[in-house]
Amino acid sequence: MIQKVKIIKTLIIIFSLTFPFSANAQTVEEIIKGRKAMFSENYQNAKRISILLKSGKIDEAKPLMEKISKNYTKLLDYFPENTKEGFKTEALPSIWENKKEFNDLMKKASDDMIKLAEAIDTAEDLRAVQKKLMWSNCSACHSRFRAPH
Repeated sequence: MIQKVKIIKTLIIIFSLTFPFSANAQTVEEIIKGRKAMFSENYQNAKRISILLKSGKIDEAKPLMEKISKNYTKLLDYFPENTKEGFKTEALPSIWENKKEFNDLMKKASDDMIKLAEAIDTAEDLRAVQKKLMWSNCSACHSRFRAPH
């Protein structure tokens, strides 16, 4: 059953990336599932980046950083007013109550992933720069805008 869920999530990600569309033309269910898929993809890519950096495979990590950055930018369109509830969303009302703050965090996270891709070539402490430019944004968003799970 777990494997089936992973396959479905992967297919949703692939579909949403293969057939990009405006969140405005989607149903509430498609929007919520789409944003969940993008966040899930970002998390999986972030974990992969950590593994690659530990292995010294910096050049393989950079495209994943760029992908995460692009997803954060796309996510700005995935929180319209009509998607506050339903379909097991873990988004808190604080997203819509503090929309500018949330959008600024998504933009910062996107920008920081590009900075990370540039910084890892010369960083002495890859783990520290990764924590500062990647994981701290995840923590900031989760603590303020995502329901505990």
